[in-house]
Amino acid sequence: MRTQVAIIGAGPAGLLLGQLLSRAGIDNVIVEQRSPEYVLGRIRAGILESVTVDALERAGVAARLHDEGLPHEGIELSFNGQRHRIDVHALTGRRVTVYGQTEVTRDLMAARQAGGIPTIYGAEDVSLHDFDGTRPLVRYRKDGITHEIQCDYIAGCDGFHGVSRQSAPAGSTKLFERVYPFGWLGILSDTPPVSEELIYAGHERGFALCSMRSRTRSRYYVQVPSSERVEDWSDERFWDELRSRLDTQAAESLVTGPSIEKSIAPLRSFVCEPMRFGSLFLAGDAAHIVPPTGAKGLNLAASDVLYLADALIERYQKNDPRELDSYSEKCLRRIWKAERFSWWMTSLLHRFPDADAFSVRIQQAELGYLVGSEAACRALAENYVGLPY
Repeated sequence: MRTQVAIIGAGPAGLLLGQLLSRAGIDNVIVEQRSPEYVLGRIRAGILESVTVDALERAGVAARLHDEGLPHEGIELSFNGQRHRIDVHALTGRRVTVYGQTEVTRDLMAARQAGGIPTIYGAEDVSLHDFDGTRPLVRYRKDGITHEIQCDYIAGCDGFHGVSRQSAPAGSTKLFERVYPFGWLGILSDTPPVSEELIYAGHERGFALCSMRSRTRSRYYVQVPSSERVEDWSDERFWDELRSRLDTQAAESLVTGPSIEKSIAPLRSFVCEPMRFGSLFLAGDAAHIVPPTGAKGLNLAASDVLYLADALIERYQKNDPRELDSYSEKCLRRIWKAERFSWWMTSLLHRFPDADAFSVRIQQAELGYLVGSEAACRALAENYVGLPY
């Protein structure tokens, strides 16, 4: 098979890139290790920056998002038993939209299928070859038969554990990582959200987040030690723990019900530099991970994809490689700012196991300063809705 761009990974990053390239007349094939059902079964983020919404509009897949998504103009911070609203729209003129990553993926899958654009699911033993020269090659096995895709460029959108970053030449990367000593235990439930906007709660027992996917489906999280096992948490235990970390009004208003999904997500900060190796370009979780506290994971992937799509369009339509040459540098500038914000939000709201009395007081002082300072609120709001693309 011959194509212009081979995309590794059929998550939202790979699908979005494929859709943008297809609409620009650039041939592409997506190779995915898992099945479509597995990809859609992954429960992930649900807060979209305006840049991400713009990208989905440009890809022609935003109709359902605008029908069903929930625009949010603020967030609430909860600590010391009180909630404090930060009006991000008043401070920035922009808002975020609640729309689950699963739904984004579903919309992109449907558009790709409607366009008859090839996606190879269930590809085993995927390997990348000769991307340091002019004849890149993707090899994979399906149904016991080995296949090859010849291409001009390879886009590695296959996540943190994927083959793309692992294929980079030995010694060519610098890896930056911080692993946090806790995770998020999360449940999805068909219950109305406890609040119209997200509640980020800092508590002596640990962090909690009240989020949602729709007006009838809620997503809740509590901070737990890294050693915790999801099977040790009954629904009743989870709801009791969540209530204990919320203010009185939220705790009394919380509607509980059986969970339809329950999992523990580890927290880490991770960046790979650079993001280009010859004709191989990394995008999304293949190149960087952020703790979910700042709601940046999917949004960073979308901005990577926009930079890469624009660069490939310049290359094919104008024979101009300059945007490809600056791809890694452009992405990393935005990535490190999002890494900083996500690290700061995590440090602000979580209880660290080694925190002494001084650290706890500093955390409380930071929260008090934040909600009492318009300048501090504006800085949070600017980062939360997304820095300029």
